[in-house]
Amino acid sequence: MPKILLVDDEELFRTSIVKRLNLRDYETIDVNNGDDAIKLVRNDSDIDIVILDRKMPGMDGEEVLKEIRHYRPALQVIMLTAHASMESAMTTGRLEAYSYLEKPCDFDELVKVIESARQDKIHVMARQEIPFVEKDSLWKWLKGSHNSRPGIILLGLIIFTILALMPAPQRMMDLLSTPKTGKALDIIQGYSGYFQMKEGENIASYYGHKYSLEEKQNDANGNKTVIPLTSDQAAFRAKVMLGILIVAALFWATGAIPVGITALLVGVFMYFLGVLKPDDIAQAYSKDAVIFIFGVLAMSFAISKTGLDRRIGLFLLGPAKNLKLLLFLFLPMLGIACSFVSEHALIAFIMPLFMVVYASTIRAAGVKQDKALAVMFVLSLCFVANCGGPGSPAAGGRNAVMMGILSDYGIAPTFGQWVQYGLPFVPVMALVIAAYFFIVFGRKIKVKSLNVSSIVKQSAKKIGPMNQKEYITAAILIGLIALWITTSDIFGMGGPVILALVLLNIFRVLRWRDIAGIQWEVVALYASACALGKGLAVTGAALFLADSFIGILPEFLKSGEGLAIATSLFTGIATNFMSDGATVSAIGPITIPMATISGTHPWMIGFTTAFASSFAHMLIIGTPNNAIAYAMAKDPITGEQLVTLSDFFKHGFIVLILSFLVLWFWTILGYWRYIGF
Repeated sequence: MPKILLVDDEELFRTSIVKRLNLRDYETIDVNNGDDAIKLVRNDSDIDIVILDRKMPGMDGEEVLKEIRHYRPALQVIMLTAHASMESAMTTGRLEAYSYLEKPCDFDELVKVIESARQDKIHVMARQEIPFVEKDSLWKWLKGSHNSRPGIILLGLIIFTILALMPAPQRMMDLLSTPKTGKALDIIQGYSGYFQMKEGENIASYYGHKYSLEEKQNDANGNKTVIPLTSDQAAFRAKVMLGILIVAALFWATGAIPVGITALLVGVFMYFLGVLKPDDIAQAYSKDAVIFIFGVLAMSFAISKTGLDRRIGLFLLGPAKNLKLLLFLFLPMLGIACSFVSEHALIAFIMPLFMVVYASTIRAAGVKQDKALAVMFVLSLCFVANCGGPGSPAAGGRNAVMMGILSDYGIAPTFGQWVQYGLPFVPVMALVIAAYFFIVFGRKIKVKSLNVSSIVKQSAKKIGPMNQKEYITAAILIGLIALWITTSDIFGMGGPVILALVLLNIFRVLRWRDIAGIQWEVVALYASACALGKGLAVTGAALFLADSFIGILPEFLKSGEGLAIATSLFTGIATNFMSDGATVSAIGPITIPMATISGTHPWMIGFTTAFASSFAHMLIIGTPNNAIAYAMAKDPITGEQLVTLSDFFKHGFIVLILSFLVLWFWTILGYWRYIGF
């Protein structure tokens, strides 16, 4: 039962309520003033519900409620008073009191409100991003809940400690201590700083000198001498980076702690275990890729805020006059759009249009429900949006992370080069998805007539003509894409998007408050991914992992197209259980050295890794697209969930296989051979 705090200055009332609540088996404590109530709330985390009087001597109930919200934002507060007023109700409403009851209140009604508040506690904590952890058993405590999983946290720390303290593998020691020869078969050729190393220099000494990690001592004559970093010291830092990689991947995959905190944890380990100097770590966190993803998130907000996103959706859905046109014309157009505009934003405004189309269609056909039509709508939309990822660097943070990793090796492609290698994949994959859903659902759909275009045009009349802010945003968006295509090799990808945000602010489309309200945890994720990639690369840990992975591959998968296929398979499976950005963050720093070691062009492996990270089709946690679509896929009348988790898993698994086949035979073994590297 919940623990209740009763705050009321009327002793008789307080005593009576406490006795009656105790008879109902509630644990109840009471105080007669606001000061004592705040002290209890701050120091007793077991208090679940507060019953608070409005009129009290000294600090009144509204002031107490404000203080409670400051210290315990998820605590349920029931206002109970004989001095009700509209102003008071508005104030307590703004401060999010759970309920507002007048004295005298029926006791059974009070108990009913207490029980309701108790049941709503988990949802309130979720809204406030406070983890809900059950403490009645050790197992439940260890299991925890999203963003607070003590068992996973302990497991991660144990794994990290073991990796950091265990003896370094002999192969790692060989890679770190072998001097550069400059020959074609040099075993350390996959190291990120290989071309900056001098002949005869090994990775340990180069890493220590490059990042000022060498020890300085005074000799017998008082002269300062520099002691190079030893292979053992470099190996310890490489093992630390391997531990960080595993812990970060584990925490990102399970939600052990918030994404942003895991991102900061990467830096904490790197700072305090001496992987890099503070300035170098800060620099690793602030690459162009990080500025780019920050800018894209802010641009997406501006597009949504002005209503331009709805215009894009109406434009895309306009030609869909029947089922075949919807699948085979609209879906490829959507996939291409998702290559340049945030697929999360596109899904967010197209899904409601789809549900309007669904409701209007079944109503016109005289049927109560058509689950096959709903599943086809939702899943085809999701999967095509996911597969828009390879089209350009602007398609998602995963691509920005890969651009950052490739830039560490001095071989990052331009925006236009990425589009050349990635965009041809998108419409073909969209057509394959369209064919799959047409074959599977074509005969199952109850509705025989489907004219999406007509329904969309009726919806368009409600929006009205484009306004000035929409035109300004559209012009800036077109200019931004043009700058990315033509000048990304000069200004990077972050510079143009920052310019776009400044212009949007000057034209009063986007306020600073809007920019400050973006999902900063996503920015932190990609910043930490850049730092993680940098640490793995410079310590030689990425080279060790790449060398080990290549060592266990069959001969025909160790280089070239075979290595690209093996890499895509590994990445595509992993991305279904981790976020796409986290997948590229964890796998990208390993796959690029693999390419260099095997003599494969790094772009081939880098593109393959980024492309396959878009194949998160099976689970709704795989990508925000899936989660948004799942949340909106409800019957407009009954509220019933039209698309289930099993629908995602079943059809997502088949589309995952199809995605691999298109990537392998159309892309890697197809037009890439024609384009060349």
